[in-house]
Amino acid sequence: MNMQIGAAAPQVPRGLDATGLPPVMMRDIALKTIFRMNARFVSEIAQAVCLPINVTQELIDLLRGQKLIEAMGTLNSPGGAAATEMPYQLTDAGRARALDALAQSEYFGAMPVPLAAYHEQVARQSVRNLTLTRGRLQAAMGHLVLPPRLLGQLGPAIGAGRSILMYGPPGNGKSSISNGIRDALGDLVYVPRALEYGGQVITVYDPVIHAIIEDAPEDPGALRRSATRFDTRYVRCERPTVVTGGELSLDMLDLVYNPVARTYQAPLQLKATGGIFIVDDLGRQAEPPQKLVNRWIVPLEEDRDILALQSGEKFEVPFDTLVIFSTNFHPNEIFDQAALRRIFYKIRIDGPNQDDFLKIFALVARKRKMPLDQGALLHLLRVKYPTIGNVYANYQPVFLIDQIISICEFEGIPYQMTPELIDRAWDNMFVRDGDVAH
Repeated sequence: MNMQIGAAAPQVPRGLDATGLPPVMMRDIALKTIFRMNARFVSEIAQAVCLPINVTQELIDLLRGQKLIEAMGTLNSPGGAAATEMPYQLTDAGRARALDALAQSEYFGAMPVPLAAYHEQVARQSVRNLTLTRGRLQAAMGHLVLPPRLLGQLGPAIGAGRSILMYGPPGNGKSSISNGIRDALGDLVYVPRALEYGGQVITVYDPVIHAIIEDAPEDPGALRRSATRFDTRYVRCERPTVVTGGELSLDMLDLVYNPVARTYQAPLQLKATGGIFIVDDLGRQAEPPQKLVNRWIVPLEEDRDILALQSGEKFEVPFDTLVIFSTNFHPNEIFDQAALRRIFYKIRIDGPNQDDFLKIFALVARKRKMPLDQGALLHLLRVKYPTIGNVYANYQPVFLIDQIISICEFEGIPYQMTPELIDRAWDNMFVRDGDVAH
């Protein structure tokens, strides 16, 4: 995949004013960072607070002017580098201020991005700005056997960047389709390490969710180093994907406050900004599905979400996320009509017909190096499937072939497909009513 920075990159701040942050907040974060990380050189501090060297030097000069840090008087080489720098250390007043600031909030490190600036960045890299073609979607779904009609439904839904409800019987690839949609997005966004609102810091970057795309390493022998091309208070990532299932609860959609560190962490949907939020197995959560969707009404309709601080103060954050709901229930069983109207696209995912089932079966067999046998396949289609009304599901070829492989390995025989092995694999796919103890 060809990843490029693109025009959406946030501009590098050229001075302290350009960060958009209150000077007192920058002062306190710098002091806490120096104290916690024992950082002494401007280059170390700049890397820790994610500001350019010249802006960090401006901040150091501010701290020196307030007698919170002092130069140590001799030039040194940080990390064994050839260049020398003046080391700095906290004064007694600086240490006292750092401890006082830590008592108010344990946050240190990267300077946050003001929420207002992040609103602008989200608009520049909106998931709704993407152009998705049939070819691109088909390439992302290449590992799946899907009818052309389904691609024709999915494409406009993804391109619109709106909410999608996928429903239908279990085992027919709703989760796999969701992952294919993620792969189809295929470009980059800039995710803030942390946000600032009302003097509070909200951490956003999550290494579990956000896959960083690194620059190629600099040539140490180059005569000139390239300047940083974007504000490093952000990380450049693939468009994020958050997947939740039966564990999803309403409180996971609120700010997470750590009372010990006195810091906030962004909720899941804010971490998914610019990407996809997949709610799998809707209807299996402890919360009723109607209640979960009601929580999304404002975000889905107005492209904004409302969060609350510990003080009770509420504020708006951008909501720029493709939300995919996936359920095995019929929508009319779990939603009222008002909720269904707010979900822009409703797509039924059915099981394959017999021809598509055989295509999937052949693909899986080839991948697993399992030789096909015509007699065994006829036995499967003419003897076994009529017992369940000839209802096919996408998961069944993988299940049956993996079962046959396990049996062959246990019996010490080469991989093979026979009617008897089909029968043994089939017995593990279903539980008959008579097998259940009463």
